[in-house]
Amino acid sequence: MSGPRAAAPLALALALSVLLWGIESGAQAATKSTASGAAPSRQAVLPILTTSTDLKSLVEAVGGGRVEVESLAPPTQDPHAVEIKPGQITRLKRAALLVRVGLDHEPWLARVVAAVGDPRFARGGPADVDASRGVRLLQSETPRLRADRRAHVHGLGNTHYWLDPENARPITAAILEVLARASPADGERFDANRRRFLERLDEGLVRWMRALAPWRGTRVVVIHETWPYFAERFGLMIVAAVEPTPGVPPSPAELAALLERMRAAGVRLVIAEPYTDPALLRQLAGRGGARAVTLVPSVGGDPAAGDYLALIDLNVKRLAEALAAR
Repeated sequence: MSGPRAAAPLALALALSVLLWGIESGAQAATKSTASGAAPSRQAVLPILTTSTDLKSLVEAVGGGRVEVESLAPPTQDPHAVEIKPGQITRLKRAALLVRVGLDHEPWLARVVAAVGDPRFARGGPADVDASRGVRLLQSETPRLRADRRAHVHGLGNTHYWLDPENARPITAAILEVLARASPADGERFDANRRRFLERLDEGLVRWMRALAPWRGTRVVVIHETWPYFAERFGLMIVAAVEPTPGVPPSPAELAALLERMRAAGVRLVIAEPYTDPALLRQLAGRGGARAVTLVPSVGGDPAAGDYLALIDLNVKRLAEALAAR
């Protein structure tokens, strides 16, 4: 057969071949894109490292889905003495930003930055973010010295400023500024995220202040000087800190003097932390006539403290329950 009738099947077959070839080519391109890990329509997230889980939570609150954040320090370890793993050094090399508590909170960080060898992360470098800037510091009047003349930890001011929830405002403002600079196209998104976070913070502050209002002026003793910001915000009076040096228990003479001071001042509560020596805590509470409560200084230090606002919720709840039980 010849003519138009014979040509029609041939044209149809040719058209089908072209269509199949196009489908196959598109599938191969999609496979290559998936294999390379690249999604053309999606922006890459900003990899960020922080020196605490608290800063990690606040960066996530502002950055949302546009950031991927890791804390160099775990929440249950002494934040002044952190052992860094080789994998973390590798991830810092790839990070867009390093957000740190600052002051003298991280004496281990200088070694990490030196090992990375990237001037971006040096103090004041373009990828270095000191979250303490803009925060009103406590205990910053004079550097304190130990008996052996070495500078005391917190010699530049108390570093646990995140435990005053009001300080989440300047901290997140600093985070917003650096994120918007790192990804200008997301500036409005970051600003909206922060505004939503601050709305929840304001709601929390009303709730927390109401819960602790009956106990304003309560005298407490702390194991370590972690809590002055928290105490000032909620009206507690810290009479003394048990540890003369962070991580060093008091001598028998120091302990005896402290117990006498507790009884004379009418101290009602001893505030401990998850890694406080239980024997020391029992001795203080038993002989000092006070009740002990364990508060959590960092996000993730307890399963109930899953993010920054949950951390403050948990500590206010535990404190209110301990005071009400007296």
